[in-house]
Amino acid sequence: MRNFLLSVFFFVNLVWSQDYAKHVNPFIGTGGHGHTFPGATTPYGMVQLSPDTRIDGSWDGCSGYHYSDSIIYGFSHTHLNGTGVSDYGDIMLMPTMGEPSFDNKIYSSTFSHANEKASAGFYSVTLDKHNIDVRLTASTRVGFHEYTFNQDGQANIILDLNHRDKLINGIVKVIDDKTIEVLRRSEAWATNQYVYARIEFNTPLKINLQKFKFKGVDDITYSGDELALSFSKTVKKGEKILVKVALSTTSFDGAKLNSTEIKHWDFEKVHQDAVQLWNKELSKIEVTSDDKDKLAIFYTALYHTMMQPNIAQDMDGKYHGRDNQIHQAEGFDYYTVFSLWDTFRGAHPLYTLIDKKRTADYINTFIKQYEQGGRLPVWELASNETDCMIGYHSVSVIADAMVKGIEGFDYQKAFEASKASAMRDVLGLEAYKKNGFISIDDDHESVSKTVEYAYDDWCIAQMAMLLDKKEEYQYFMKRSQNWKNLFDWETGFIRPKKNGGWDKPFDPREVNNNFTEGNAWQYTFFVPQDIEGMIHAYGGPEKFEAKLDKMFNSESKTTGREQVDVTGLIGQYAHGNEPSHHMAYLYNYIGKSEKTNEKVKYILDNFYKNAPDGLIGNEDCGQMSAWYVLSSMGIYAVTPGIPKWQTVMPNFDKIKIHFENDKTIDIINKDNSKLGFFIERPIDTSDYYYSRILLPVPVIQAESKSFKDKLLISMDSNNLDNGKYREYMIFYKIDGQNEFSLYKKPFEISNSTKIYAFTKQDLEGRNESDTISAQFFKKPNNYTINIQSRYNPQYHAGGPEGLLDGIFGSENWRKGDWQGYQSQDFEAVIDLQKQTKIKKISAHFLQDTRAWILMPTEVEFYTSNDGKNFTKMATIQNSVDPKEYEVVLKEFTASVQTKAKYLKVVAKNFGKLPEWHQGHPYDGDAFIFIDEITVN
Repeated sequence: MRNFLLSVFFFVNLVWSQDYAKHVNPFIGTGGHGHTFPGATTPYGMVQLSPDTRIDGSWDGCSGYHYSDSIIYGFSHTHLNGTGVSDYGDIMLMPTMGEPSFDNKIYSSTFSHANEKASAGFYSVTLDKHNIDVRLTASTRVGFHEYTFNQDGQANIILDLNHRDKLINGIVKVIDDKTIEVLRRSEAWATNQYVYARIEFNTPLKINLQKFKFKGVDDITYSGDELALSFSKTVKKGEKILVKVALSTTSFDGAKLNSTEIKHWDFEKVHQDAVQLWNKELSKIEVTSDDKDKLAIFYTALYHTMMQPNIAQDMDGKYHGRDNQIHQAEGFDYYTVFSLWDTFRGAHPLYTLIDKKRTADYINTFIKQYEQGGRLPVWELASNETDCMIGYHSVSVIADAMVKGIEGFDYQKAFEASKASAMRDVLGLEAYKKNGFISIDDDHESVSKTVEYAYDDWCIAQMAMLLDKKEEYQYFMKRSQNWKNLFDWETGFIRPKKNGGWDKPFDPREVNNNFTEGNAWQYTFFVPQDIEGMIHAYGGPEKFEAKLDKMFNSESKTTGREQVDVTGLIGQYAHGNEPSHHMAYLYNYIGKSEKTNEKVKYILDNFYKNAPDGLIGNEDCGQMSAWYVLSSMGIYAVTPGIPKWQTVMPNFDKIKIHFENDKTIDIINKDNSKLGFFIERPIDTSDYYYSRILLPVPVIQAESKSFKDKLLISMDSNNLDNGKYREYMIFYKIDGQNEFSLYKKPFEISNSTKIYAFTKQDLEGRNESDTISAQFFKKPNNYTINIQSRYNPQYHAGGPEGLLDGIFGSENWRKGDWQGYQSQDFEAVIDLQKQTKIKKISAHFLQDTRAWILMPTEVEFYTSNDGKNFTKMATIQNSVDPKEYEVVLKEFTASVQTKAKYLKVVAKNFGKLPEWHQGHPYDGDAFIFIDEITVN
């Protein structure tokens, strides 16, 4: 027994002693659209100590750094890995020489990549302007700086708490001439973020109190919303100043406790400790190759998957909860940064394979956030729910862990939290539960929300099955088939509906607000919970294969809105964004594994490089890299929640995986038969087989939502059976009727009304669909409109008549009820058809500053009797502050007493976005959004 233990000990130490960290290139993804950062961090660490070359919210600089830049503003301690937002950048320090300045244009410095190095747990650079060599490393909760001053003079360290996102409140406590404590409370995507820091210097420094931009609270404490100060010392050439910055989300005491992670001033020891931590984690997967670039790409990818989620508790287990209170973690570690819309697809399944303990910790974190905030996280950041992206994909992570038998969390509580998130009445869920799908009328991104909710519901059903909850299982399995309500059998696409019918015109390549960062091609194949049903809907394996082939072979060009996330196109497949990530593996389900191998190999070889622009799209908190890691190993989780991996030929000669239970598996490139090992937990589902096929809702079609005299209504049952159209019975009623009637042929309506309809399989009602409705409006007038401006095709509100139909747009402009005009004024002439007495003219506008939609600066109203010669009746000035970040609706109204046949409305565009706007100077032209023009 003793010999066995010694051999295990020797094996473990042998693995850890190998230097996997040497293959990591942190510059991969710092160029192009990767949005990564090159600085020092440890696996899942609280600190990400990295240079900031961007101080604005620009797209490619949202991590704080972009490889194309040549100026460094400072070194901050928190960064996001490959997202699309500019949060973090907290506790920024910058060493300088000479008279200290708090102007970032002055204290910043140029740098050269020739004098810059980065590796796992380490970063260094020379600041040209100040002639200072900077080296950075970190422990889990402490950032460690070393500044070498290469000339005599006054050395300074600038602390600028106004750096990057908005400072709500800052506090500085001067403990002594070597120690200060800081609170930075900020607002951006995370609207209420707390970062406490304890900053310690290895040498006494003079604090420049006269430069404070805030008020003194007492003799040692200063507070304010503009906060920057400097620390100075006369240095000799070659002298070093060392700085330790310990972070906490809870308190000054928490930061002081966390500072004990590093009890010395030995930079090299901290660096080597960080490397050892990385080697421990990276050693979980060993790959063998003679190609150094492939090794760099693989281990950097694995490194990127381990940069988050981030530990968010102090060394004693205290953490800042979702309820803005301090809590004590009991029996688990509390984490933050959950980009779940991205990471549920590949990163979290990878964690279930190599990091079961942290997987349980993540789910325990989810449960605590549910208990403290009322729901599971969607995109959680710094204990704030950002409500970014869609779905409730925490349930995917939970279900995948449960079906794989991962322990360490309360299954019943996790199910309770999952069910609660799915039963809310927000973000389109109310309509989804009622109608079986989300329409454009209900919420924006309606197609993506419908199909992603359906998958999440299937995940909840899998939990219910494991917990022997048959009623809940049946309920959520029914909901999981809701994708069929948006599948159009005629075009073969999952596509948007509006007012009960298909939205027209339809272009599957069009990127618009009905999809989340994508188009119909990129969402049509998102049915991971029912791939067999999806194949059946297309008419069988051959037709399904042809559809996949067409997607991969189409022109690599999208239409509609320019979407920066849609990159890495192979036809309409977009590897640079997550919705496409499972699609190459769908060939496996129709016996065409050779096509899966071909597509996966192409992506591995062409979309990942050992270079700054080596990622084809956003890293997105490890998902882009998780795809590479898993696919290189020859596996991928097409359906998290099924304890089985789809397989492909591995990308390395030999792969060895070390599990937490000390088991190991070898994968050989020429023989992937061992991949069957990854079927982790076969489950008997015989008692829970869901046999009922969802009957899709009918389609209610009409020429428009509003009409002048009469409107023809037709209906279609929209269903496939074995690839052929099958007519089901449709029953309908019109508002005011008590009974449903069998639909036989199109009919006309002549008044505003609401129509209800559902489908039945047969008269016995053995199967029937949800009941849907469509509302039609008889126009309040016979006016016509001639719009002189050109609206953006994305924002047409149904065409010109949409401005006179009596239907008012809501605050959710993404639903398509508003007309949008960019880089131009709005001008239109309304023909009242006859000379009419006018008392009041109104035009309704919307402002959403974050989306570049601003109120017109003024609105002019004119009248005319010949349509040629117009008299100005009024000019109404805008009174809405362009810096108002909430959505605002405003009616510009002119009271007049006149008769006229024609009216002209002119709205003046705001113009270029101002410097304070996050969109300046990129695509910096404001929109005007107008909906209804009314005349009384």
